[in-house]
Amino acid sequence: MEKTPLFLLFFSLHILLAPSTAIAAASYSIGVNYGFWADNLPPPAQVADFLKTHTTIDRIKIFDANPDVLRAFANTGISVTVTVANADVPSLAKLPAAQAWIANNILPFHPQTTIRYILVGNEVLYWKDKTVIAYTLPAMKTLHHALHLANLTDIRVSTPHALSFLAASEPPSTGMFRRFDAAILRPILDFHNRTKTPFMVNPYPFFGFRAETLDYAVFRPNRGLYDRATRKNYTNMFDEQMDAIYIAMKKLGNYEGVEIVIAETGWPSAGDPNQPGVSLANALSYNGNVVKHVNSGKGTPLMPNRTFETYIFALFNENLKASVSERNYGLFKPDFSPVYDVGVMRSTPAQAPANGGTPGKAPPSGDSPAPAEKKWCVPRPEASDEALQRNLDYVCSLGVDCRPIQSGGPCFSPNTVRSHASYAMNAYYQSHGRQVYNCDFEHTGVLTSSDPSYETCSYPVEGSKMLEQKSVVKASSSSVSARLVGLTVQQMVVATCFVVSVLFHLV
Repeated sequence: MEKTPLFLLFFSLHILLAPSTAIAAASYSIGVNYGFWADNLPPPAQVADFLKTHTTIDRIKIFDANPDVLRAFANTGISVTVTVANADVPSLAKLPAAQAWIANNILPFHPQTTIRYILVGNEVLYWKDKTVIAYTLPAMKTLHHALHLANLTDIRVSTPHALSFLAASEPPSTGMFRRFDAAILRPILDFHNRTKTPFMVNPYPFFGFRAETLDYAVFRPNRGLYDRATRKNYTNMFDEQMDAIYIAMKKLGNYEGVEIVIAETGWPSAGDPNQPGVSLANALSYNGNVVKHVNSGKGTPLMPNRTFETYIFALFNENLKASVSERNYGLFKPDFSPVYDVGVMRSTPAQAPANGGTPGKAPPSGDSPAPAEKKWCVPRPEASDEALQRNLDYVCSLGVDCRPIQSGGPCFSPNTVRSHASYAMNAYYQSHGRQVYNCDFEHTGVLTSSDPSYETCSYPVEGSKMLEQKSVVKASSSSVSARLVGLTVQQMVVATCFVVSVLFHLV
């Protein structure tokens, strides 16, 4: 039997045992809802260029078929989902009208602009217009037929639903559609099953949480929910709502094989005074964890190993909406500055920012930016221990490395909430983009140019990649036996096989 060269064995061991930096440095593909209820939004061409060059957002959903948007997103690689307004749905129930709509709204732009879906209405069951409801499925069928006649078989037809169509959802095993809605949804699901098109839903844990379930709703550590009927544990409300939909589909007619797409989900970052659950920290926790969750392929307890196509609501804060919270669902402000980063910003833009703020143009030649001043995030002097404890719990629950402030760590002493929160808040700030808003912590954090490091406790200042690189260098200088400490079972097996292979070569 031919023996594997020793250098390959050592290389394989290095790869399998080396600390991974992929998760911390990951960026995620995600969709966003691009609305226009504002009087201060940038032109669609600038939006398209910004998304392409500065973010990993690879699909957008609009609430009409705006030709300026469709034109702007040509040749960007970002797909567009268009919507037929509710009021226009009845007129498209006849094939000639559907063909004319395709000719006017799709053919002039596709395939230069990748059009992914045509949505027939928006949350029609929620709005309870009986005429629109009655014509929704006929319009879906005629548009589907018209697309095939035009040889546009890559564009799919659907309609998004609010979760108000559920009569019950907690625990998920009780999930079922309301009686009236079930009669409408059964033929719609038949259509999706037959045409291999997705059932689109708009889950919003924001509208379903209670004070005692806020952490459960925003993916923070919580007691969870145990469903006795399915014997499944739930650690977040998003999975609970998705599995309730799955059960309702199964009960209605074994439609569990129909693909589910999340057409909207989100959380506002600001709201009216004393509005429960509304804060930048909660918005970041919910949206950031949803983006990671749907990209992970983990799925839900009843739908494991599934990746859900998802559209976050919304791209921008929209200042013409009715309430404060409705105006603050955006991931970005109209000047393109992030409200917070959910993992969609490119670490290095594909092109430099524009002069004067227009994306996609390089700065004048010969201008070298000055090195950025080093900053650290620390608690404000007036911040209470209670608020700082919340910050500490929040940061460490996100996977930020809190080991230095654990017992035996170099930053454990002094063992106070303020000292530990200071380290954790700075670690979060350094590893999440080092923007001012990353150090807000509901107005309990402040940036300083004075290094808060002390004695053996060194505060990071260059971001999470720097920390990971240090740990890799330190680990690589240690012996193989030292690196076996703390390995997973899988890595232990690999290491054992490696030792056996080495001994085999030496015999």
